[in-house]
Amino acid sequence: MKALDRITESITERGDERMKITLPDDVKKIIETLEENGYEGYAVGGCVRDSILGRTPNDWDITTSAAPQQVKKLFLRTVDTGIQHGTVTVLMGKEGYEVTTYRVDGEYEDARHPKEVTFTANLEEDLRRRDFTINAMAYNDSKGLVDVFGGREDMEQKVVRCVGNAEERFGEDALRIMRAVRFSAQLGFTVDPDTAEAAKKLAGTLSKISAERIQTELVKLLISPHPDYLRYAWEYGITAVVLPEFDRTMETPQNNPHHCYNVGEHTLEALKNVEPDRSLRLAALFHDFGKPQTHTTDENGIDHFHGHAKISAGLAADIMHRLKFDNDTLNKVKTYVKYHDLRPELTEKSVRKAVSKVGADAFAEVLKLKMADTLAQSPKWQPEKKEYLKRLSRIYQEIMKKNQCLTIRELEINGKDLIEDGMMPGKAIGEILSKLLGEVLEEPDKNKKEILLKESRKLRGMEA
Repeated sequence: MKALDRITESITERGDERMKITLPDDVKKIIETLEENGYEGYAVGGCVRDSILGRTPNDWDITTSAAPQQVKKLFLRTVDTGIQHGTVTVLMGKEGYEVTTYRVDGEYEDARHPKEVTFTANLEEDLRRRDFTINAMAYNDSKGLVDVFGGREDMEQKVVRCVGNAEERFGEDALRIMRAVRFSAQLGFTVDPDTAEAAKKLAGTLSKISAERIQTELVKLLISPHPDYLRYAWEYGITAVVLPEFDRTMETPQNNPHHCYNVGEHTLEALKNVEPDRSLRLAALFHDFGKPQTHTTDENGIDHFHGHAKISAGLAADIMHRLKFDNDTLNKVKTYVKYHDLRPELTEKSVRKAVSKVGADAFAEVLKLKMADTLAQSPKWQPEKKEYLKRLSRIYQEIMKKNQCLTIRELEINGKDLIEDGMMPGKAIGEILSKLLGEVLEEPDKNKKEILLKESRKLRGMEA
């Protein structure tokens, strides 16, 4: 009996042939073309998993018994995406679909790459090399669901489980250790005990993985519905390798009336309380990383963390450099972290100065971070702090509605005007404009050209 027939027979016994997945027209066409020419073709991996879960797949991958060159002959428009590993992208209209030949991976040397890839005609062998059972299912309309390793049952039980031996799977690609936690966070699943133990045993091998791949998995975890599952990354020893700064927060107490968690636990709570925006979740993660360095205890046994926001911002920048984040994200996150503890007086003047310092757009995000921070603190003080943030937000919104001047660029005077008024070009111009901005922040009505010119002359000692 052929391997595929055995698979189909086992599926029939479980009733999985009744599973119906609605394939996109392009995917159906690719699979039908493969089948009409004597080859097998299946949707495979994450798209099958997400379809069963009722989620909309981000993309559709196809696996086939056809060799790459055979795939290229069957379709007019293709791209050699990773032909050495069996992958050809088939272009259908404006969309591209990766079509990969069934393969068996050879021995892994570096916890990432196999020494060699061997193509096979056996679907089961191809599915066996995949990471988790929930990602090792295939589907087409003629055969139904091919589930050799119990992926559907694991989804019903809400379990992330390695295909076969967990240590072998993690030994092939160490990043799968992080992926186990990430899928758990995205889906709200638990990690199978054997898979978790293998993760703990091999977490150190993550040091062999590139910063870019670590970054991708960390961000996916953070923007998931369960960012606090970062706790499991800590328990498994993952963060000790990729984010040791977090481990130090888990060791830092907060014996203070305003707190009810240690720094790390507080961070996990804050992550849950901020919207799943990439930059905001990163800021929530990093916002108190400076507390271990600034931790002091007074004579009454009360812990303090003076200046922690500035230290946290510096650490955030260092970590994001290390993990190869883009500069735009780095600068946003650094700003949010730096000012997350800013507490201006509830006057329009004070808030206006704070918004000018932080930046108008950034200030709105800082408010969100401050609220998440508050919700992760002692319940006793939350009503008072939430009321403060409510009033702060209201004043900020009023300032924005009035379209008040908040930056040098928004002044009704510029360097050219000052030069025309007799100033020599140079850094003194910037100093004068900065002082003028300070005056406008105090009194917004001063933002008129004639008034600002007069004030600039006073500052230059030209006029009493």
